[in-house]
Amino acid sequence: MANPLTGEVDIWLDGRRHVARLTLGALAALEGELGAESMVALVERFEQGRFSSRDVIAVVVAGLRGGGWAGGADELLAAEFRGGPVGAAQAAAALLARAFRIEGT
Repeated sequence: MANPLTGEVDIWLDGRRHVARLTLGALAALEGELGAESMVALVERFEQGRFSSRDVIAVVVAGLRGGGWAGGADELLAAEFRGGPVGAAQAAAALLARAFRIEGT
């Protein structure tokens, strides 16, 4: 089971649980890949509901890789994601929120 205090999120693909988390390296790569001015700008996109499906996929793939998954976007697109598109968006938002969680809050 994922530990939210360490930034982890449970993600279910094809009926199998994976633990995902965003590492510093993944966050840096996301900025460039998604053309965000900063991570704050990317988080604001999610908070304001201005994110795209591409944003969701990139964040989820980065989180899964941070948890040790070796797949990529193509594998994620071919997998059955528990909760469908809404579940994927919620997982991406949780990954970002937990990555920037300040201890004690």
